[in-house]
Amino acid sequence: MKILVTGGAGFIGSAIVDQLVGSGHQVKVMDNLSPSAHAVEPDYLNPDAQYVWADLADQDAVTRVVLGMDAVSHQAARVGLGIDFDDVSAYVADNDAGTANLLRALYRHRWQGRLVLASSMVVYGEGGYVCEAHGRVRPGPRRKEDLDAGRYEPSCPICAAALSPVDLGEETALDPRNVYAATKVHQEHLCAAFARETGAALCSLRYHNVYGPRMPRDTPYAGVASIFRSALASGRAPAVLEDGGQRRDFVHVSDVARANLAALTAGAAVTGALNIASGEVHTVGEMAAALRGAFGPDTPAPVVTGGYRIGDVRHLTASPARAQRCLGLRAHVSFEEGMREFATASLRAPLVER
Repeated sequence: MKILVTGGAGFIGSAIVDQLVGSGHQVKVMDNLSPSAHAVEPDYLNPDAQYVWADLADQDAVTRVVLGMDAVSHQAARVGLGIDFDDVSAYVADNDAGTANLLRALYRHRWQGRLVLASSMVVYGEGGYVCEAHGRVRPGPRRKEDLDAGRYEPSCPICAAALSPVDLGEETALDPRNVYAATKVHQEHLCAAFARETGAALCSLRYHNVYGPRMPRDTPYAGVASIFRSALASGRAPAVLEDGGQRRDFVHVSDVARANLAALTAGAAVTGALNIASGEVHTVGEMAAALRGAFGPDTPAPVVTGGYRIGDVRHLTASPARAQRCLGLRAHVSFEEGMREFATASLRAPLVER
């Protein structure tokens, strides 16, 4: 197959490119080498892929790049919570407008292939919760006064009782609670509208906390695993927000790349949303401790700061059962194995511009 990977020079995109090339596909990459992710052209680029250095904002370039492609893996995006709300225009330009330009180019070519979208767990907002008295409930956004007082756990919106977190399924209503999440929901909706109008096969992969080699470091757009790894590598204690009890699913980038390979090339097209997760639940504090353990006992222990980010959520895990059922996907890399590897994995230095 001839497959286009947008953002294919990045952390997840480059892992997808490697697996596609290794499986014998012809791969074209479109990437703008954004300074928020790259200080220089990466040295890990796959020599058997074709690279086009252009931005999705360049409609002419996008129109040329998509010509003749059988499938598209759309990974290009501005990720993470960023610095503050001042980033809103950059997120909308890169994620929403960039996706619109890609879809318009495909539409003009009357394209009806497979489209795999890199979505995210953040589209759900808060995770799933059960109240002993009221069953499944959906707490509202956490309040600043509660967070300032160290009350991190959401309560039942009906009776204010304590809640038990549970995994979400793909049928859960979307409830974005920060700018990045809002743009990922919009990407899903734009792609769904395109698929309905054209007959293209859309699969939206909702990634959980992805980590592994080639993550960007020393940037507000990096994931928490990269932030902790950078601290430990420089001899500093990882600063764990809240009380460290936030539940997450940490999934290795190689398993995320396998999910993309399967969605792009399976014998029968799989459509709809899929949670891409390891199926293992760990707290942020546990992740910091595991990574510190991989560095060794002479490195500083994590420090719980009690700080918070207003756009973050408390617990967010989801079931990978549909991905297992539809594509036969199961995580190959365990949490313990992945953290040991990540402690020495090569990361990327970005050149962040505000």
